[in-house]
Amino acid sequence: MPWWNGAVKSALWKALLGAACAVGALLPASLMAAPAKIEDTLAARLAACSTCHGAQGRAAPDGYHPRIAGKPAGYVYNQLLNFREGRRAYGPMVSLVAPLPDAYLREIAAHYAALELPYAAPPPAQADAATLPRGRQLALQGDAARQLPACSSCHGPTLTGRLPATPGLLGLPRDYLIGQLGAWRNGQRRAHEPDCMASIARQLSPEDLGAVTAWLASQPVPAGARVAAAPAAGEALPMKCGSAVAP
Repeated sequence: MPWWNGAVKSALWKALLGAACAVGALLPASLMAAPAKIEDTLAARLAACSTCHGAQGRAAPDGYHPRIAGKPAGYVYNQLLNFREGRRAYGPMVSLVAPLPDAYLREIAAHYAALELPYAAPPPAQADAATLPRGRQLALQGDAARQLPACSSCHGPTLTGRLPATPGLLGLPRDYLIGQLGAWRNGQRRAHEPDCMASIARQLSPEDLGAVTAWLASQPVPAGARVAAAPAAGEALPMKCGSAVAP
């Protein structure tokens, strides 16, 4: 008769159960209590986003996961759509938003847009004396000879964004800015047509891309600044841009 018969099985189960009960009796009551209840709120559900985007969406220290707190709701919503619909291709974000309906994406966007949190001071610029003035020129004046509009003509005069869907460019790490402009240049990042940022990124020389990102990343966010107002009635942007509006 095999040793692994019913009687032996029964005895082993009883022994294991007895041992488990004995261990349980030795544990403090705090460990035996029911698990703490987690509130089913949007903020609680989105706490997982802090793993990459930092606490409350303030940005992660790695330089590649951007701040999303305080961005225009239309911008955040557009990006969630871009990940879900294949215009952006970062795997973790695609997996996260793939099953989510439009209404829930709008809730997420509104949540982060409503967060008013302070910005950290920018790091010192790591660029030579000729680079930063060129970056400032591109950001605030553009380059008419190369048909490059100023960043401020779309992203607002203080570069803190325009409603309803254009983000601010200050308070972002240089690595992130370079990465996104590079993604637009090579087609890894796209937006709703007409894709103005793809056109601009492809017009920038590598030197100009380095200059404008160095200058932007070294600028502090103006005190009390959030998002600039929408363009005034009749004010035209320098080029048509599908991502400047929220669907």
